[in-house]
Amino acid sequence: MEKRAMGTDIRSLVEVFVNQMVAAIEADSVRRIRDAVAAAFGDEAPAPRRLGRPPSLGAALPAAPVRHRPKQLCPVPGCTGVAAPVFGMVCAKHKDVPKAKIKEYRAQRRAEKAGK
Repeated sequence: MEKRAMGTDIRSLVEVFVNQMVAAIEADSVRRIRDAVAAAFGDEAPAPRRLGRPPSLGAALPAAPVRHRPKQLCPVPGCTGVAAPVFGMVCAKHKDVPKAKIKEYRAQRRAEKAGK
């Protein structure tokens, strides 16, 4: 007799659990369908905040123009080469110029800019 009572208790617990799972899945499906229809017709209401990674906004946001920094030129007078950090912010031709001389060139350039 106890085995039958225990079997029915387990069966009833499983039925309650399954019914709760079915209700949760149906509610999620209805919500997702409602959101898709609202998005299709433009009646999109703000979605509630959820945990986890946000959906991709790449298509929704307009592309902002990418602004690059201007190239830094070599400080040696008359040189039009691009400076590089690997050479100490001078061009490849002037990488062996002493740092004191480079400082002088930069000071001259600053003085010329300030004079303008």
